Amino acid sequence: MKFKTHNDKEVNTGGTSLVGTIDINFNKLFEVFGEPTGSDGYKSDAEWEIEFEDGTVGTIYNWKDGINYNGDDGTPTEEITHWHIGGNSKEVISKIKSVLFV
Repeated sequence: MKFKTHNDKEVNTGGTSLVGTIDINFNKLFEVFGEPTGSDGYKSDAEWEIEFEDGTVGTIYNWKDGINYNGDDGTPTEEITHWHIGGNSKEVISKIKSVLFV
């Protein structure tokens, strides 16, 4: 399944919201989707913005468990293993998983 990320082009994530979660390590996300954005700098530390060839848009991000939100008690980004998936519909979950778990 072909896709582009925020590293390739501007991805319009407007209107996306939480549709699911995924348990996977940071290194695998980095390997597949490249460098994350800095996200919102408050409740999230890293985010990937993904647009699939059919126009489906999704995001993968941590939420309130990292250093940005919890300071020294937060989990370093590279050690986070529970991620949120955002999108306009739940179909983005299977698309993301099909790319990650080939």
